[in-house]
Parts: sequence; C-alpha cells; structure tokens
Amino acid sequence: MEQSLITAEDAEWKLPSAGRVGMFVLIFAELAIFTIFIVAYAFYIGKSLSGPTAAVLSPPLFISACLLSSSWTMELSLISLERDRIARFKLWWLVTFLLGATFLTGTALEWHHLIVDEGLCISTNLFGTTFYSLVGLHGFHVTVGLLVIGGVAIFSALGQVTREQASKLAVISLYWHFVDAVWLVVFSLVYLIGR
Repeated sequence: MEQSLITAEDAEWKLPSAGRVGMFVLIFAELAIFTIFIVAYAFYIGKSLSGPTAAVLSPPLFISACLLSSSWTMELSLISLERDRIARFKLWWLVTFLLGATFLTGTALEWHHLIVDEGLCISTNLFGTTFYSLVGLHGFHVTVGLLVIGGVAIFSALGQVTREQASKLAVISLYWHFVDAVWLVVFSLVYLIGR
C-alpha cells in the first residue's frame, strides 16, 4: 500500500485572497465592456461613407512594444520584491511606469496627428467614433493602471513597500497584464485586420 505524500496541512483548503477574487471579478466585468466595443468596431469596419478611414492609421509598433514589455518588467519587479531586493524592485517598478507612460504619450501623439493632420475626430464619421471609443477605452484603463503604479512608486520611494506587500502588488499586476492582453486584441483588430 502506498503512503500518501500529501500531509494534512497540504490538504487543508484555504480561501483565495479577497484581493485576487475582487480583481478577477473586475477583469471579467471589464472584459465584457471591451467585448462590446470590440464587436462594435468590427461590425462597423468599412461602413463609413465619407471622410478618413482606417487607411490613415499606421501600426504603433514602438509604443505597443513598450506596453507589452511593461508586463515583463512588472513581473521582474514582483520577483525582486519577493526576494526582498527592494532597490531592484523600485527600479523595475519605475521602468514599468515609464514604459506605460511612453505608450500613453505615443497614443496622445497619434491622436494629435489624426485630428490635426488627417481631420479625424470622434464626430467625423462612424470610423472616427468607433476608433476613438475603443482605443480611448483602452487608454483610460492604461491611465488608471499608471495612477496605481505611480502611487505604489511614491510609497516605495518613502520606504513603505516591503516584501510583505508582494501578494497585494501581484493583484495590481493582474490588472496590468489584462490591459496588455486587451491591447493585443485591439491592436490586431484596429491596425492589422481593420485596415
């Protein structure tokens, strides 16, 4: 007869973290909202009868690489914090913030170009409405993420972030990874499929 390798302590069921559960509920709700906007954009592709169309878009490769890289730097910061390497955590957390801010700045510059040079506003035509709504919704989520990441960076600079907060910051990383994953879908639809 084989002995069980699972001890009573291992077999004890533990409630998942309230923060993780809450974040997954938020992500699920946000996913529903993004799905509506993505479906609307996909449905209306090519239906604008006048004005600029998706042909005026250029894939924002650099800022997309920045945003996607920020998920990697976020994970590096959490690994550093779990290993109690606070200075390294601060560095990677700051790099994550800067990469996200670069993405948001690039989006603002793209919008400036589209409005000023191409004459594409949210009210120009159906394409403008769906484009700014979808990309703007994503930009709003990046902004929220940057505010939270920036707040943690401030607390970190004040010496208030320790190894004990690693699980709480991992909840923030779930949101950030969600924002990055949504961008892959938005980028593919708007800049690749929709053109």
